[in-house]
Amino acid sequence: MNRVTYLDRLGFAVTTDDVIMVFDYFTDPSHALHRILEQNPEKPVVFFVTHYCHEHFNKSIYELAQNHRRVYVMSNDVHPQNVPDTIAVAGMSKGDVIEDLPGISSVRAFASTGKGVSFLVTAKNGETLFHAGNMSDDLEQPSIKKTDEADARFRSMVDRIAEQQPAIDIVFFPMDADAGIDFEQGARDFLAAVKVKDFFPMVIGGHAKEVCATTDYIPAGTAAHCIHTPGQSIEL
Repeated sequence: MNRVTYLDRLGFAVTTDDVIMVFDYFTDPSHALHRILEQNPEKPVVFFVTHYCHEHFNKSIYELAQNHRRVYVMSNDVHPQNVPDTIAVAGMSKGDVIEDLPGISSVRAFASTGKGVSFLVTAKNGETLFHAGNMSDDLEQPSIKKTDEADARFRSMVDRIAEQQPAIDIVFFPMDADAGIDFEQGARDFLAAVKVKDFFPMVIGGHAKEVCATTDYIPAGTAAHCIHTPGQSIEL
């Protein structure tokens, strides 16, 4: 049984039978993570940081879960001066693989269209999770028209993921309604290439209504879960 909890921004916590995984923690206004840690005192915690950005990385993660066994898996673009000397951190660049973490069989880092990396996690029970981080088919500035080159680069990244892992159980993917009327195109391309069991759109820019109302890109066999209120959770 997995419980997925929305924290804030692009931050999610995934609680399994073996481990608590925290992705891109920035803030936790509902104190949901605090409750998860209290309710699971025996479980180790693995913190993931996809890239160095004020909406994806908060140094307060080093102060969290101090009564738990902790591991930090971070993109190598997180500056060393932002990491305390007393913290053991596994830095990752695209193509890197780490194995045998607490409750986790492996973590593979893939490229991102923006800064940092995306993470493919295989749990001890064989289930797979993908957090796309900053990965998107949009350009850095949404007002600029997309180019064929940008689309080709994005689809090449998706194809690389599909080659390595053609089916993924849980996917977290960013969606920004400010990007234009085809803001769901990146998710559409990803879901066309990879068979996904449970898909979580990560709402960017506060446009939850638009993102959650758009579902025509979700293929048959994939369940979409648009949780966007801090503290909201769902069991899978």
